[in-house]
Amino acid sequence: MVLYERSILIVEDELELLRLLRAIFAKAGYTQINTASSGEEAMAMVRSRLPDLVILDVMLPGIDGFEVLEQVRKISKIPVLMLTAKGEPEDRFAGFELGADDYLVKPFLPKELLLRVQALLKRAYPEESRRVLLEHASVNLDTAEVKRQKETVALTDKEYTIFLKLAENANCIVTIGALCEVACGEIWQGYENTLMTHIRHIREKIEINPSSPVSLVTVKGLGYKLLVKEAS
Repeated sequence: MVLYERSILIVEDELELLRLLRAIFAKAGYTQINTASSGEEAMAMVRSRLPDLVILDVMLPGIDGFEVLEQVRKISKIPVLMLTAKGEPEDRFAGFELGADDYLVKPFLPKELLLRVQALLKRAYPEESRRVLLEHASVNLDTAEVKRQKETVALTDKEYTIFLKLAENANCIVTIGALCEVACGEIWQGYENTLMTHIRHIREKIEINPSSPVSLVTVKGLGYKLLVKEAS
């Protein structure tokens, strides 16, 4: 799982939905999630520590989402995604006129919410840090660095290419052919032994015991699987 280090403030007065939203982002790998259940609480948190993105419900007790958005825009241009149970164009226009970056009508699919948030973060923060959390190590995909215990080591170019393919298909089998192809191109027959060498070197960097791997495991007769941890 790729971990995102940007902070998100979720403002929603329906506590069950608030817990669900928090769980959705935690499962997706977001490690800094804060929540508020009223407009006043949200503004206090924004003034205390500005988040990188706000997910803001329109219908809130006290000051509503539009008022919160207006106050946020007085101090920051951080991305704001509005949530509402109403789908009327007037509500969307009001939000956009006040400076909302996007608008999502309830009910919505978790995947759509995540994609919209990822798009907003990518646009606002092009250098978004990406990490993959493993059992005994973490890998920064932007720097190709592995942190294990107190040690930091770098992946080679080929190791990084192979690891990235495994990370993009985390917890799923990636065939030997697919890994060979991404490492050396379409004509990969005969590259299998070299791939095994790269896999061994990757394991030496991410595993406590490379001979008994728990993160980069072999699926006999098929390929390999990278087992990642969810954010806690």
